[in-house]
Amino acid sequence: MIGCIGFDADDTLWQNEQFFRGAEARFAALLGGDPGLTERLHAAERRNLGHYGFGIKGFTLSMIETAIEATEGRVPASVIAKILAEGREMLRHPVHLLPDVAEVLGQLARTHRLVVITKGDLLDQERKLAASGLGDLFHGVEIVSDKTPETYARAFARHGAGAEGAMMVGNSLKSDVIPALQAGAWGVHIPHDLTWSYEQAEPPVHAPRFRAIDRLAELPALLEGLAHHNR
Repeated sequence: MIGCIGFDADDTLWQNEQFFRGAEARFAALLGGDPGLTERLHAAERRNLGHYGFGIKGFTLSMIETAIEATEGRVPASVIAKILAEGREMLRHPVHLLPDVAEVLGQLARTHRLVVITKGDLLDQERKLAASGLGDLFHGVEIVSDKTPETYARAFARHGAGAEGAMMVGNSLKSDVIPALQAGAWGVHIPHDLTWSYEQAEPPVHAPRFRAIDRLAELPALLEGLAHHNR
């Protein structure tokens, strides 16, 4: 019944948001520890998504914009240089796989077509996938500017038999689960301790193809249960 499984990358396969949280704390300290600075930064990120998209480069530009606004244009060039250095350091951060990822993907790759469907900067996502050691397990990789029902319909048509026979797995209800359900696929939510406020949404508990599990290790049993139910 389910031949293709799409996986989000950041905070589903490997850690990501923790690096942003650390950068946010250092950025606030650099600007004097203003307690409202983080919210101003988040507002700038949301405002700039249409210009810069998702990822570290857009985050860095939003930090610079916030620093300029917060200081009314008086931010020293040395501070801008430190913000740029912070962005470059984030683009070099190591890849830390989340628990059970390698084992579960290795198991599922023997029976399903696996596809990475992720947002973010192209070069950064390609770097992380290469460093993860998981690349050979995937039938395809889709690095997209945003995740919409149309995004999933195209991806699952390209790598499988369409959304009806596909499943999307991720930590973001807003990006990974809800639009995949709207495309006709199954949507599986695996919560992460750290999720950007932009990615939060109410669980679509009444959607018949929505499922929630606590950790990736539960996914094979979920798939087996769905297959058994539909025999």
